[in-house]
Amino acid sequence: MSDLSTDNFRKHTTTNPLQRILIDNFFKYLLAEVKSMQPKSILDVGCGEGFTLEKLRNMGIGERLVGVDFSESAIEIGHNAHPELDLKIGSIYEIPFKDNQFDLVICTEVLEHLDDPKKALSELARVCKGSCLISVPHEPWFMLANFLRGKNWSRWGNDIEHINHWSRAGIGRLVNNYMDVKRIKNPFPWTMLVADRKV
Repeated sequence: MSDLSTDNFRKHTTTNPLQRILIDNFFKYLLAEVKSMQPKSILDVGCGEGFTLEKLRNMGIGERLVGVDFSESAIEIGHNAHPELDLKIGSIYEIPFKDNQFDLVICTEVLEHLDDPKKALSELARVCKGSCLISVPHEPWFMLANFLRGKNWSRWGNDIEHINHWSRAGIGRLVNNYMDVKRIKNPFPWTMLVADRKV
């Protein structure tokens, strides 16, 4: 097994009680949203080690669960931790599937890291035949929460890997250029939205 110290792996396996509460609350929102959609096919783009897909699998949500991530280490860890999942190496800028392939496309905590989030959203919309669930840090609250718990003080709470920052309204406007935004929620300190494929 490769490096187990990726940021995503540490986040999902943290024992910090405050961070655990926030992450569990995030998944409460996400799982409720996905369950209400009743998708048969689900693609998680930027799936990391497959933690989200594993939660869906354990709840019996979806018949086809697929994950894509550019990190070979994350996919290797995912294969070892969640051998039942279909995890592949791939880029969000060139998602390795044909148009309109999945009832639901998930992309959580990815867009804030990207040089070209517009191209990524175009690809998410392309492979989606139903809905897309997207989450990003809710700014400025995400940075404030980091700062108050003593994380990234020298950068005023900003994670060094976050190169994009959106308010609730800002991410809604951006996504609406590619899909029809239906719902926006804020499981603190994130923004989570559901958008449908444009017809």
